[in-house]
Amino acid sequence: MGLVGAASVAPAWGATQTGSAADPWWVWDDEIDRIMARILEAGEVPAVNTAMKSWVDNNDPLPGGLPADLAGYLRGVHKLPSWADPAKLRRAADFNRRKDTYLFMLYGLGSGIMSTVIPREAKSVYWSAGGADMQDRAAKTFTFGYDLSDLNAFEPDGQFVVTANKTRLVHAAVRHLLPQSAHWKAVADERIPISNGDILVTFHSLGTYVHRKLREWKVPMSAADEEAFLHMWQVAIHLLGVREEFIPKTWAAAHAQSAQVLTPILSPSHEGKELAEDLLGLTAQIDLGVTRGFLNEFVRYVLSDAIGDWLGLRRDYASAALIRTAWPAYIAFREGLIPVVPAGFYMFDQLVRALAMLFLNKGTSPTTTPITIPTGNRPGA
Repeated sequence: MGLVGAASVAPAWGATQTGSAADPWWVWDDEIDRIMARILEAGEVPAVNTAMKSWVDNNDPLPGGLPADLAGYLRGVHKLPSWADPAKLRRAADFNRRKDTYLFMLYGLGSGIMSTVIPREAKSVYWSAGGADMQDRAAKTFTFGYDLSDLNAFEPDGQFVVTANKTRLVHAAVRHLLPQSAHWKAVADERIPISNGDILVTFHSLGTYVHRKLREWKVPMSAADEEAFLHMWQVAIHLLGVREEFIPKTWAAAHAQSAQVLTPILSPSHEGKELAEDLLGLTAQIDLGVTRGFLNEFVRYVLSDAIGDWLGLRRDYASAALIRTAWPAYIAFREGLIPVVPAGFYMFDQLVRALAMLFLNKGTSPTTTPITIPTGNRPGA
C-alpha cells in the first residue's frame, strides 16, 4: 500500500484533484453544527432522539416534536441531489446484491480495521461516546453500510436517506462535544473533528478501497457496474455534507485523491490499537468455528502485514496459508468460474454469518440499529 507513518498532520490539499482551491480540512457543516450545538446546550437531545425513533424509511413523514430549527433544516436536506441518477442507483443496488459477500468482508474486516490506523478517526472514535461500546458503535456503522447497500436504499421505501441524515446529526453533535474533552484535545492534531476532509478519508477507506480490492481479486465487474458503484458513494457522501466540489468525478480521480489523502496518513496509535482489539475480540461472543487467528490473518490478507504488525495481530500461519489459497478459489466458485466447492468455503460463510449476527444491533434485529445523538463523550473523558 506504500504505507507511510507521517500522520501528525493532514496532507496538503491538491486543487487539481477536483478543481477546488478550498481546503476540505477547514470545511465542516456550518448550519447543522450551529443547530446541534444549541440543542445540546439546551438539553433537548433526549427529546429529539425520542421523536426520531419513528423516522426510519425515506418516505416517513418528518416526526413531530422536533425543535423548529432542526425540523426546518431536515426539510431542506432530506432529498437526493439534483444530479442523482436513479438508474445508476438502482444498478448499484443490484451490484451490491450480486457482490454482497465480498463487500461485507471488505467493509467489515478491511475498512473496519483500517479505520483503526487512520489516526484522526481512531482518536475521535475512541474518545467519543461510541468508543466505550464498540459493539454498539460497530452495529451503527454496519447499519449505515447495510442501508446503503440495500436494494431500495434510495427509493421511498428504503432507509438510507434517513440514515445519512441521522448520521449527519451525530457528526454535528460530536463536533461540538469532542473539543470539550481534555483527553481528545491532548492527542488530537485538529481543532474540530469530522471535517469534509476527514469524511473524504473515510470514503476512500470504504468505497475506493473496496473498488481497488475487487479489481485486485479479479471480481467480474462491468464498466457500468463500476460507474454505478461510484455514483452511489458520490450521493452518499453528499448526503453526509461533503461539498460537491470535493467529490471525485471518476474512479481515476478517486484513487488519485485516496493516494494523496489516505495512504500517507495511515499509522498506529494507542487508541487505534485498543479499538482494533475490541473489534476483533467481538467474534469471541459467537462460536461458529471462526478462530481469532483466522480473523487476524484475514485482516493481514486484506490490508497488509505492516498494518497487522502495527496492531500487534498474532500470526497464525496455517490460517494464512489457507486464506491465500482458498479465498481466490472461493471467489471463483461464487462467480461460477470453477465447478467444485473449494476447501475453506464453509469457513468463509461462517465468518460472514458470525460478523452479521454480531453487528446487526447486537444480534437482536435483522434489519436495523437505531442511530441516536450522543449527549457526551467517552465516560471519564
